[in-house]
Amino acid sequence: MARTDNLYELPKDLPVPQDDGACDHLLGMGLPSVPLRSTADRLVDLAALRGRTVLYCYPRTGRPDRDPPQGWNEIPGARGCTPQSCAFRDHHRELQALGAEVFGLSTQSAEDQREAAQRLHLPFELLSDSELAFARALRLPTFEIAGLVLIRRLTLILSDGKIEKLFYPVFPPDKNAQEVAAWLSGNAPR
Repeated sequence: MARTDNLYELPKDLPVPQDDGACDHLLGMGLPSVPLRSTADRLVDLAALRGRTVLYCYPRTGRPDRDPPQGWNEIPGARGCTPQSCAFRDHHRELQALGAEVFGLSTQSAEDQREAAQRLHLPFELLSDSELAFARALRLPTFEIAGLVLIRRLTLILSDGKIEKLFYPVFPPDKNAQEVAAWLSGNAPR
């Protein structure tokens, strides 16, 4: 298998994920208190945050020095975590101006996420749900590959610890930050 030479671009023939209803229960849900380790080496409890928070959940960021799991590109919605993170980086100021704090979340270790945050120059924190505590508490959709349990790509807009808006499935991932900014600009906080 070839190394992942270009993590920053999406292949043109990726399979498109379909809405399987796995997130239908989330809209309006209050978040449980589940402190998560961040790339700033602090614990973040999303349920305790006031105001609006954008939480984009993704399977895993690839690394230029490691092969992706075999069959990665064939899983609908799996590929694109790096372009999605870069898009949130590029739209970060706009999202802040719209009153939202941004976090990314995956089941990767805090160490892997620190590497990605540094390499991608992310101006926001990534959260590690390596124990799947948050994913299980919210019954988030997951999939398994190469012995890993990964969260399917979705984005939540939280308002005072409650899920106000849901984007699922997210495709293409590199356009998600734009979609979130457009929604925020058209929906003033309540």
